[in-house]
Amino acid sequence: MSEEKEQKKPAGPPQDLKDMNDLVSLSKRRGFVFPSSEVYGGINACWDYGPLGIELKRNIKERWWRAMTDREDVEGIDAAILMHPRVWEASGHVAGFVDPLVDCKKCKSRFRADKIDAAAVQSKKCPNCGGELTEPRQFNLMFKTFMGPLEDSASVVYLRPETAQGIYVNFLNVQQASRQKIPFGIAQIGKAFRNEITPGNFIFRTREFEQMEMQFFVRPGEDMEWFEKWKAIRIQWHLDNGIRKNKLRFHEHGKGELAHYARAAFDIEYEFPFGWQELEGIHNRGDFDLGRHQEFSGKKLEYFNEEKKEKFVPYIVETSAGCDRSLLVTLVDAYRFDGERTWLEFHPAIAPYKVAVFPLMKKPDLLEYSKNVFEDLKKRFRVTTDDAGSIGKRYRRQDEIGTPFGVTIDYDTLTQHTVTLRHRDSMVQERIPAQNLAAAIEEKFRLWGKS
Repeated sequence: MSEEKEQKKPAGPPQDLKDMNDLVSLSKRRGFVFPSSEVYGGINACWDYGPLGIELKRNIKERWWRAMTDREDVEGIDAAILMHPRVWEASGHVAGFVDPLVDCKKCKSRFRADKIDAAAVQSKKCPNCGGELTEPRQFNLMFKTFMGPLEDSASVVYLRPETAQGIYVNFLNVQQASRQKIPFGIAQIGKAFRNEITPGNFIFRTREFEQMEMQFFVRPGEDMEWFEKWKAIRIQWHLDNGIRKNKLRFHEHGKGELAHYARAAFDIEYEFPFGWQELEGIHNRGDFDLGRHQEFSGKKLEYFNEEKKEKFVPYIVETSAGCDRSLLVTLVDAYRFDGERTWLEFHPAIAPYKVAVFPLMKKPDLLEYSKNVFEDLKKRFRVTTDDAGSIGKRYRRQDEIGTPFGVTIDYDTLTQHTVTLRHRDSMVQERIPAQNLAAAIEEKFRLWGKS
């Protein structure tokens, strides 16, 4: 008995995502990302990850962590979110982590002065309503709180605006405990917080986010060589996650963009529907960070090279990726629509579910066989099952969450012990012996993207 009464002919070639609202709608409907505190009307620029979103995020983080710490020259760390306030004085965040703000006295809109038209700032006219703008004011982006029972200046602490400083202040701890020799790196995944004035574009810029950062400590003079190596390594990681090459590019920081401490800096940018935007930064930070913490703490943060009998403050090559932005890129890059169906072309390594199992109908014999197939596949893959509605609707639901393969159990399965394996992107279906199913799927994953 055939189950393949599925599709009309596609209305046209697959189209990419054009409107971010379509992705926001799909993400909520299918359980990727929800507005935070939605029952209370939500809270601006904060989002919750649903059942599929957290699986997608976990896959991204695990792939990043393996890519870093499977190397012999990179160690892991998990530093505290709350740190000594002097850390942020040394790093420059207390004095310099600010945005210039202007407010419209008429419509009450608030803008970053460096993000609106220079003529508008100069004329003091609001770009929305033409009302009068206030003078620019400096606004620090760090969230401030208090540690202990008293809310006074002596008990001020900050929610960290980046994870890197926890790595810098632990440089010697990690180096001595792991007995690593330079060059080596320290990797960390963790939450950071910025009181962004102009958040937006879904989860692209939020006030609470997760970073995936690795700081690589090198001998002065060898920094640019490692800088180029890490540029190549990091863009390849995104390509290996299935991100299309034509959607990625490097952007070099020019003189006007380069941070005062940076010797070189490149962003990996992705072409979103709202334009080319930063996905990850690779920076040659020189000895600025360890030098500053050495100065402010009074503790030596030097490395002694036994072979060369030399002592130096290491230079740092940084790779800094936003986990939430990486997730957003996978969603945007995978989104397809052809007039009849919407699907997510996730790389199998990223997809929340790898396989979905469908009994053709809710008949006891089909359900039992499906359960056995499900339990067998579950030993190797993240698997889901669905028996509600027509087979076509079930295919569509799995397409929308990016499940690479669907396995259908029909009456031919009961007599011939073969199943239908359906490919998400092409919708091609093939009959496969049930006993060979897991091995066949593993082989298809192994060859994914190589044809």
